[in-house]
Amino acid sequence: MYNIDEIYWPVIDLAKKIGEYQKSYFRSENMKMSTKSTDVDFVTEVDLACDRMIVDQLSEWFAGDTILSEEQGLAKGTGEYSWIIDPLDGTTNFSIGHPIFAVSIARWQGDKPVFGVVFVPMLDELFYAQSRKGAYMNHVLISKKEPVEMGQAVLATGFPYDRATAHNNNSENVARMVPKVKGIRRLGAAAYDLCLVAAGVLDAYWELRLGWWDMAAGMLMITEAGRSFTFTKEDEKYNVVCGDESLCETLINELNMENGI
Repeated sequence: MYNIDEIYWPVIDLAKKIGEYQKSYFRSENMKMSTKSTDVDFVTEVDLACDRMIVDQLSEWFAGDTILSEEQGLAKGTGEYSWIIDPLDGTTNFSIGHPIFAVSIARWQGDKPVFGVVFVPMLDELFYAQSRKGAYMNHVLISKKEPVEMGQAVLATGFPYDRATAHNNNSENVARMVPKVKGIRRLGAAAYDLCLVAAGVLDAYWELRLGWWDMAAGMLMITEAGRSFTFTKEDEKYNVVCGDESLCETLINELNMENGI
């Protein structure tokens, strides 16, 4: 069914179950919230509960796999596979009642992604991909989109949590690109941005200092959809440029992608 191995269908269903749980708390007035790395890096009780539910279930289904989750950190396994989890990507959006947030779950073999699923609960949009088996949006195989010129491109980006103190907080990049493209979007959930690039809704995306969990599933969506994904890594943070190959080449030349911490 849809060319995905049977062992991954329960994981897809798990992502949807977690999304439904998040919907039940959306715009709740009694939700507890705290900060992590900076005053604008939030975590809610829903993030923590979803993280625990995903980790517990994957530990049962895939005993021996390493599991890295945004909220619980690393649980080292004995095998060659790793699960990388962002239980609620777009926590700030979720916490203020903005409907763009996502569940992201990926499985990697060594340094390569082999499976990923992203579910956007409030939009009921489901994305999944398996290595060499294609990428799907709402169970429809994503086909490669014809590239566009820079002047007709709609791009997306974001801003790092340390933007108040970072030397390079991406604002100069945005100012540089605004007059050169059709539009720039800032959705606030990197996993969803990447899926929209895979689906051809967005032509390209760049961002500084993403966590592994932000890109672990979306990276596979993009490459399985026949689009380009490039990144550099420094201090466990990833600087990403992805989308139409020709646009990516231009963006890499145009943008300042140094971490600038």
